[in-house]
Amino acid sequence: MASPTASHLVDRKASVVSASGLASEDDAAVLAKLGYKQELRRNFTMIEVFGIAFSIMGLLPSIASTLVYSIPAGPAGMVWGWFLASGFIFIVGLAMADLGSSMPTSGGLYWWTHFFSSPATRNPLSFLVGYSNTLGLVGGLCSIDYGFSLMFLSVIVIARDGNWTPSNGDIYATFLGCVLCHGILASIMSKIMGKLQTVFVAMNFILIAATIIALPIGAKNRRNDGHYIFAQTENLTTWPTGWAFMLSWLSPIWTIGSFDSCVHMSEECVNAAKAVPAGIVMSIGSCWLFGLIIMIVLAATISPDLESVTRSKFGQPMAQIYYDAIGKNGTIGLMSLLFIVQFLMGISILVAASRQTWAFSRDGALPFSSFFRPISQRFGYIPLRAIWGCVFLAAVLGLLSLIAPAAAQALFSLSIAGNNVAWGIPIFARVVWGQRKFKPGPFYTGDHFSVPIAWTAIAFLVFGIVLSTFPVEGPNPTPQSMNYTVVINMAVWGGSLAYYFINARKWFSGPKITIATDDLTEEQQVAIREEGLDIQSITGEELDPKNDVENTRKQ
Repeated sequence: MASPTASHLVDRKASVVSASGLASEDDAAVLAKLGYKQELRRNFTMIEVFGIAFSIMGLLPSIASTLVYSIPAGPAGMVWGWFLASGFIFIVGLAMADLGSSMPTSGGLYWWTHFFSSPATRNPLSFLVGYSNTLGLVGGLCSIDYGFSLMFLSVIVIARDGNWTPSNGDIYATFLGCVLCHGILASIMSKIMGKLQTVFVAMNFILIAATIIALPIGAKNRRNDGHYIFAQTENLTTWPTGWAFMLSWLSPIWTIGSFDSCVHMSEECVNAAKAVPAGIVMSIGSCWLFGLIIMIVLAATISPDLESVTRSKFGQPMAQIYYDAIGKNGTIGLMSLLFIVQFLMGISILVAASRQTWAFSRDGALPFSSFFRPISQRFGYIPLRAIWGCVFLAAVLGLLSLIAPAAAQALFSLSIAGNNVAWGIPIFARVVWGQRKFKPGPFYTGDHFSVPIAWTAIAFLVFGIVLSTFPVEGPNPTPQSMNYTVVINMAVWGGSLAYYFINARKWFSGPKITIATDDLTEEQQVAIREEGLDIQSITGEELDPKNDVENTRKQ
């Protein structure tokens, strides 16, 4: 008879190693079953977990940043492209929610991959997923902060009546300042970061409400009719009209693309087995609904001369839509609120990216893992070094904005393709190799639907990767309009696999057990090793339960 799996062998009383005040016994027990000691403070509620995903998605700022993909397909492309793609993304979310409820841990995507994959594939696939997810999240930070830079500078252009054009250097300087500010705020505001998510969500809804009220009122004398909104197709590309419609899907694919942040907050939320799947489903569902409403309003108020909108002198199609409807002063006001919400998005995604980076370094997979591994007690039990590692990497990747806008746009697709790989592989591993090992958590889509949902999610994620590599304007791109996603992502995927097979295969054995070995029986240790997991001692700052309350009081 085969030995039970490691995740179900660890006895609650024997394996819960949690510093006092960091988590409840039940939450620490769930994490211990996955082999990890509780090291982060659990101060996120279910609503706050939803909040971090929803605030990263930053619905209206993200739509504004990606209108260049949806407007060329016309108003019907904007509306129906959003509706259809969001529906498929919701299916992906359901597949991930099944896994997140069953095994909630900060490094969930690569942990699940290792757990479900075959013995021959688990290490390289886990390694690939970890790197793809880490760099995809940092790419998301770059694209959000790059979008912030363009929005912030567009307000200056509007104020100057279009008589100033920011250089690539201006854009990068703004981007760099934004990234550094995010690093500082994510470091010093950790103790209230959960509560701030509620504020961030409120800011998003204020912006949405202001937009869907102001635009129809401002454009009351020239609103487009229902046929134009729901049936009028256009094609501002040199692709066939049908493919231009498919490219409009890139807007919702990028916008609703950070729901895995709920997974990365697993070790900081209360009752993670319920909070993580709820956060995933609620955030995607909210964006599906409110995004559709926004797209309908935009299609109703946009100028029929779509090319003049996409080639606006303000550098942002959204700024032109505002300007045409509510004039200069109204545009400055709403665009200012827009870039403020975009700025808040960056804080949230940096928090999520740093948790994935920390989790991957905890398992020794990143260069300088021992450096990024420690948890800072002084700053509130957060991975401080991982935060600043993400900031540094984002600052380096942002240098692409100095080359050309096309190179900078690859940051958007890096986030799409990188995360699609990281989301798809663990779902694939579960249904192909690990279905018998899967044990549902409190959230489960059911025996009849779970596997079909998973296969539908896999198919859509593969399609999304292919879609993200296409040049947006047409099949004969110039160096300025080329989509460099394939170059960047092949460097990420090819580089990580090359690193694994050349070097890392000699020492990387997958997730490591970080609970104290003294708390495991010999039988448990044998079973854990049979699962391919490695038992290690805790490195970095140890958490002393006796001194934890006193240390917290002093901070």
